[in-house]
Amino acid sequence: MRMTSSTRGRPLLGATDEPPGPGAGPPGPGAPDVVFTFAFTSWSGAAARGFSFPEDRLASALPGHPRVRRVLVCDPFRGAPRKLARAVLRRPDTPFPASAVATHHAPLRLRRDDPVDLRAVERAYAAYERGIRRAARRQGLERPAIVTANPLLAGLGDFGWAGPVTYYAWDDWAAAEPWRRWWPVYAEAFSRLRAERRRVVAVSADIVNRIEPTGPHAVVPNGIAAAEWQRLPPPPGWFAALPAPRLLYVGSLQSRIDVQQLRGLAGAFPGGSIALVGPMLEPGHFSPLREIANIHIHPGVPRSEIPGLIAHADAGLIPHVRSALTEAMSPLKLYEYLAGGLPVAAVDLPAIAGVSERVALVAPGEDMAPAVRQAIALGPEREDNRLAFVARNSWERRFDALLDLALASD
Repeated sequence: MRMTSSTRGRPLLGATDEPPGPGAGPPGPGAPDVVFTFAFTSWSGAAARGFSFPEDRLASALPGHPRVRRVLVCDPFRGAPRKLARAVLRRPDTPFPASAVATHHAPLRLRRDDPVDLRAVERAYAAYERGIRRAARRQGLERPAIVTANPLLAGLGDFGWAGPVTYYAWDDWAAAEPWRRWWPVYAEAFSRLRAERRRVVAVSADIVNRIEPTGPHAVVPNGIAAAEWQRLPPPPGWFAALPAPRLLYVGSLQSRIDVQQLRGLAGAFPGGSIALVGPMLEPGHFSPLREIANIHIHPGVPRSEIPGLIAHADAGLIPHVRSALTEAMSPLKLYEYLAGGLPVAAVDLPAIAGVSERVALVAPGEDMAPAVRQAIALGPEREDNRLAFVARNSWERRFDALLDLALASD
């Protein structure tokens, strides 16, 4: 396994210099006010990862959106000691672009993480909601619609002062191992969400089925930023130098990737290259690939390089294991591969099947080489078809569908 050079000092996978632009035009007559809350990151954290995740995209799309009058964007509680340390080290937060129609709420507390005990969580989120309510009042918001990506706030919040509450479930936190300590609290939050008939928009049907909402709900898959895919740039030099066929995986490098499938692919395409591009989150998981010469692990790259990578690969890979977490995912990389005209070889998971005829499927754990050969045979997509896919699957369309539900009258 060859480790390529790092991108020290440059933003990682998904990074951009500025957030995506807001919706065009002034709000229409009677447009509601909105409060949006992140799940576990802040506005500055979203900027650091390039506004590339679904909640980041939504947070940056709401200010100035034609269907929203005013918006309050809320960070979760952040630890005051850590924020002070960042200031001492001169690592300032990315400022929120406040305006007459958009403001930002960034609450602090001593501890960084949420408590685990249900009663303590209830107290913490009651305090969090009080802060949101005060910030909304200062901005003059009138019974704002609440759109939250935080599963605990979605279920445990009171919101008697606000309009409808919608939980935006862009991942299944109750199946994510790093959040295992909070799984029982998530279960209680979802129980209360059902009792209150709160709304749910999820990126996959599996997430909806697990939450079992009793109120209005919809499946809105992940999307793509159309502006990023109008013209495809050349590839980075290091990638262009790899022997073809170039098989590409873009995303966080963690245990959801089936390394045995990748070992098999490396043997099936000894003259080609497998490039795994993204932040390394679980190095030990990839130790079986260490001695394989045609597998290349590269750190996360600037967001601007991703379309060039994808456009000049021969097949995009989604070699995921089957688990509760991956069954609930709507892989961003799937839509980005297809937006770049790249055929895809993917493990057959619920949110992948049926997206495009240009996806060759393989059963979990099975030999991936036949699906890769099938994808390579398809070749690059015609430009008119590629751009039509981009238009059909833009974040703008996705968020219109989300707002159809979140802003509907009670």
